[in-house]
Amino acid sequence: MPGPDAPIEPSARRRVFLLAHTGRDAAVRSAERVVGKLLRFGIEVRVLAEEAADLELPEDVDVVTSEKGAADGCELVVVLGGDGTLLRGADFARASGVPMLGVNLGRVGFLAEAERDDLDKVVHGVVTRSYEVEERMTLDVLVRNNGVIVHTDWALNEASVEKAARERMLEVVTEVDNRPVSRFGGDGVVCATPTGSTAYAFSAGGPVVWPEVAALLMVPISAHALFAKPLVTSPDSVLAVEVQPQTPHGVLWCDGRRTVELPAGARVEVRRGAVPVRLARLHHSSFTDRLVAKFALPVAGWRGAPR
Repeated sequence: MPGPDAPIEPSARRRVFLLAHTGRDAAVRSAERVVGKLLRFGIEVRVLAEEAADLELPEDVDVVTSEKGAADGCELVVVLGGDGTLLRGADFARASGVPMLGVNLGRVGFLAEAERDDLDKVVHGVVTRSYEVEERMTLDVLVRNNGVIVHTDWALNEASVEKAARERMLEVVTEVDNRPVSRFGGDGVVCATPTGSTAYAFSAGGPVVWPEVAALLMVPISAHALFAKPLVTSPDSVLAVEVQPQTPHGVLWCDGRRTVELPAGARVEVRRGAVPVRLARLHHSSFTDRLVAKFALPVAGWRGAPR
């Protein structure tokens, strides 16, 4: 194994795609530092032209002008930023089938594997390939209007059907496996993966689901109803939300990044995604420890099981 500062042989060259939130000074400095270290170890780095313009990079960095296939041929997608940047990185990782390694520069960062102070460990993990890859379930989402499919999308965390106007409730009927569950008015419905159970679904009152559990979640948002509880269904279930004809139009959000208007009468169907997102893991810490650390949960007084 090469020493910490020893370059590797050109015949063993590898390439990573680096994505950063260059609107933050901390991300800019971190990105420049990571790029420099990776290049020193003989690992090629590819960045988007729009981000390269905000970074001071060596000439041998591979700058691409198109986002399509930007991560093709790379070993990893390394992402520096908050939750929004990590979800953007998931787009590239999923499209190219490349694992994503996230460094959290934001607040919670459940998808991140490392924090800002761990940059040297991240580089070492990439150089020595000392990481494991796990797959995370995604969602395939489609919108029907008058029975015709008018939009398709995907999500790693959640697909949410929400009201478009603050002053009016959205009337919906929820459905699981072609059977109606409940009709109510409210702010909307979140359909989530276990990965997304700690994101919007959690804020809406949904349960935390361990990522190794295969399941789909349906969580009403501020529903005015007698029965509007969070549901956890089979991963093979098909969830649907029908926007009622007499209600104002709504909107569909996928991972809080991509949105499309839902006319009254539209139907949103959510099922397990055909293509997962692959995450690179440097540590073997349990999800329980990650949950406690990310949410700063109080655990003082815990003694553990008797030995």
